[in-house]
Amino acid sequence: MTQYQILLFYKYVPIPDAQLFASEHLQYCKDLDVKGRILIANEGINGTLSGTIEQTTQYMQHMQQNPLFADIVFKIDPSNEHAFKKLFVRHKQELVTLRYHKALNPQTDGGKHLSPVEFQNYMQRDDVLILDGRTGYEYDLGHFQGAIRPEVDAFRDFPTWIRDNIAEHKDKQVLTYCTGGIRCEMLTAVLREEGFKDVYQLDGGIVTYGQDPETQGRGFDGNCYVFDERISVRINQTDEHVIVGKCHHCGKPADQYINCADDSCHLQHICCEECEGEFKGYCSTSCEQHDNAASPSA
Repeated sequence: MTQYQILLFYKYVPIPDAQLFASEHLQYCKDLDVKGRILIANEGINGTLSGTIEQTTQYMQHMQQNPLFADIVFKIDPSNEHAFKKLFVRHKQELVTLRYHKALNPQTDGGKHLSPVEFQNYMQRDDVLILDGRTGYEYDLGHFQGAIRPEVDAFRDFPTWIRDNIAEHKDKQVLTYCTGGIRCEMLTAVLREEGFKDVYQLDGGIVTYGQDPETQGRGFDGNCYVFDERISVRINQTDEHVIVGKCHHCGKPADQYINCADDSCHLQHICCEECEGEFKGYCSTSCEQHDNAASPSA
């Protein structure tokens, strides 16, 4: 029986004196002894944290007692242990770093939300464009069938990538998705600002899609990249589950990301168990040689 829970949540809502709220929220989380990463901005909150069932339940109740977050939605994953080693609660200028040329309000500027079942039905159409709202390395671990891989290293790269790669498809219906939904709130707003008219987003993101009893994650190949100690989470709960990730070294199917063992590199790369042992956790022989030269044996 699991004793921990992992919460994933966000809400776009104006927060008066967000910097003070962040400071107070940090102290509350410390006192509660939960761990995770929470970002707070004038425009809202975005977080993921882990704790015992009792701690996370208390956290959810605390948040929902605040009128600003009374209707906040929590995505809950059971766990056997903490998913984080530390706690970070920080004030930021943007919940999702975009640095767009104009301010966008996802509550009024974003696309229509689709339930998991609606999203699944839309994916079957021939006239839709399915756009992954995450980075390329997240896509490489797992993605929806037929989705476009964005050649971006950070979310703020999306506007330029959109103009350079899919601007000619403004007449098509565009389906977007991301891990928990927050990036698509802003991505759909960008798409509409860039001239796309018919834009949709998967409500609750990949995580909610995988938990939905009707979809059971069907149509998602590989695993979902998550920003905690788990790194890789299975979404497709059916027997149609496949591995799409490829080992950085040998190219064989693999679904785990590891960090390069060289402290000066730490490149996160997909690696099969055999190559992890053979290459000792390094992404390349040059990194192994560099690390050995930097740390000679006594």
